[in-house]
This record gives sequence, C-alpha cells and structure tokens, in this order.
Amino acid sequence: MLVLPERLTHEDAAACARMLAQALRTEREPQAVADASPLQQFDSSALAVLLDCRREALAMGKSFAVANLPARLRALAGVYGVAELLPAPGAA
Repeated sequence: MLVLPERLTHEDAAACARMLAQALRTEREPQAVADASPLQQFDSSALAVLLDCRREALAMGKSFAVANLPARLRALAGVYGVAELLPAPGAA
C-alpha cells in the first residue's frame, strides 16, 4: 500500500509524487492502492499527485485505487470532474 503524508500541498507535491512513484515500482500487487487516511492538510495538489500516481500505475499495467479519501478531497475531486478516476479499493 502506498501511504500519503499528513501534509500534501503545492510545496510538497513534487517530492510526494517522486516518493509514490518509487514505492509504486516496488509494489508487486496488480492493484496499487494509495492510503489517504494520514492526510490532514492538503490542497488541490493532492489530486494532481494522486492522478500522477494513477497514470504511473496504469503505465505499469496495474489498476489504481485510493483508500480512505477524506470527504473534503473527494468533494474537490467531484468539482474537478476526476472523482471516477480515484475509486475506492474493490471498485477499481
């Protein structure tokens, strides 16, 4: 499982995306799952990081899901029209 940090804002996005891409390369499961439960402080950059991680996973032939997406981030994903790209595990 890929675990997101407690804080994921514009300042943290590039480093977090690199960390997740590295972790994704070591994952052996057919579905990459990002655990968003640690997220406490975030902005729309968190969506960009998740979508980047999804793109990387799909390029590796894996499906992608997000566990424990905070309601506020789920709502933001809906506003941007990308909520369906970030399904919960089992729904992907």
